[in-house]
Amino acid sequence: MRVGVVTFPGSLDDQDARRAVALMGMTPVALWHASDDLAGVDAVILPGGFSYGDYLRCGAIARFAPVMQEVVRAAGQGLPVLGICNGFQILCEARLLPGALIRNDVRRFTALHQRLRVESTATAWTSAYSPGQEITIAIKNGEGNFQADAETIRELEDTGRVVVRYVGNPNGSMHDIAGIANERGNVVGLMPHPEHNVDPAIAPTLDGQGFFTSVAAYVGALV
Repeated sequence: MRVGVVTFPGSLDDQDARRAVALMGMTPVALWHASDDLAGVDAVILPGGFSYGDYLRCGAIARFAPVMQEVVRAAGQGLPVLGICNGFQILCEARLLPGALIRNDVRRFTALHQRLRVESTATAWTSAYSPGQEITIAIKNGEGNFQADAETIRELEDTGRVVVRYVGNPNGSMHDIAGIANERGNVVGLMPHPEHNVDPAIAPTLDGQGFFTSVAAYVGALV
């Protein structure tokens, strides 16, 4: 299985994401922001970092990168897409996911090992978990505060599209939302960094592995 990881100017965790993909037994494929070719990958990860220096708004410029036109098209056809941190912000700017990520209510960059509760396992990226399972995954962000209008929040909650929720809200996100999915469940965005919790040599937990085993199973079931 081939998983593409997009590098934008200012990406920080693209190498980490590719390494995590390889550690989980899949083939990482480097994708460049200026290309409109997804190289026939089976899934795409938009990694964390500070794409285009976070100018205007986080993810606002990356949304117009040539590669994103193809990501949007492929996601509409069912390609699994995971946006991590800045990748989540880009997915919201590209309207693949609703809502927006704004400045943390604590007004500072937050980095810690964060407890989360898995709310939905009905996505391409979370089927390996159990509903209600608590996991611990690294977070590191200054604009991780998820906000949306009341109607959007109600729709996300009523349709089971809240994927993971903070246990102890670190940034002011509405309804403690740490990650959401699109209606089809193939596109997921979350602020925590599962790619930092897959290697037993460096990670305090391996709770991020489930995101990678989930998508491997999802793609395998399509073959």
